[in-house]
Amino acid sequence: MQDFLYIHISVFYRNFALHLYLMNSIKINIQETNNETILKFVSNKILVNGGSYEYNNIDEAKNSPLAQQLFYLPFVKKVLVTANFIAIQRYDIVQWSDVEEEVREQIEAYIQSGDSVVKEETTKKDAVEVYAEVTPNPAVMKFGTNKALTQTDVEYTNIEEASKSSPLAQALFSFPFVKEVFISENYISITKYDMIEWNEVYQEVRTFIRSYIQDGKNIITELPKQQTKQNVEIPKENLTDTEAKIVDILDEYIKPAVASDGGNIAFQSYDAESKRVSVILQGACSGCPSSTVTLKNGIETMLKEMLPNQINEVVAING
Repeated sequence: MQDFLYIHISVFYRNFALHLYLMNSIKINIQETNNETILKFVSNKILVNGGSYEYNNIDEAKNSPLAQQLFYLPFVKKVLVTANFIAIQRYDIVQWSDVEEEVREQIEAYIQSGDSVVKEETTKKDAVEVYAEVTPNPAVMKFGTNKALTQTDVEYTNIEEASKSSPLAQALFSFPFVKEVFISENYISITKYDMIEWNEVYQEVRTFIRSYIQDGKNIITELPKQQTKQNVEIPKENLTDTEAKIVDILDEYIKPAVASDGGNIAFQSYDAESKRVSVILQGACSGCPSSTVTLKNGIETMLKEMLPNQINEVVAING
């Protein structure tokens, strides 16, 4: 009898300790968007292995038990599941201020239960295409794909950095000529050492990336915990009014252009006294011979025109 009680108590405390661990390790934070009907519920843990999943009704959400559960809420109009957040669009029958906390708790409780957010194995047979493109930076090749890879841009300068959060980047560093890896929403920019020419190896890299994604392997397992050159996105709620305007201009007018060339530009800081904007160049933009001209003649000129008397200079830091 004593042995039975001991085992029963041991199992109870083990399960209780696991419950406490999950409670402490998984957190969901609420983040507003530019659309007042849409709210983001951001997780500190990876929810799905790359990609994004959009559902307009409960029938479309058959491969996402969490999204189906959310559609039982009468005000839920649309659900978007990404690597690290769930975005929900509501109908106008309620205001988010009345229900957001309950929704946050529901999402957090579901994830803590350990159930799948999306049953991704149902989508792994989708055709994966990967194409290679030259960029203005001769050291960088862009590998675009029809599959979403991440919602948060990440850059790695060595295999040690990659081993902490991105199995895909870590695998790419196994090629001896790979110097840096930048992963964005639907492309990967790879910087090579001068030891080899791209025309000798790009086909091998393209085939490797395609097979890796086709096999459904993990792309990013954990988002960087601190703001570094590898993870430079700053929450808008932490920005001043001028900084937020700068970020909006970069996102709307600059980023799409540089992304087409396999690069990225990220806001780092704004000095109100000197009126200097500091940005970080990543991917193909980092170390690109033409980046200085683009920075001065394009980005700096645009910011000065759109924010008169608020910008004196734009300086860049290579990622």
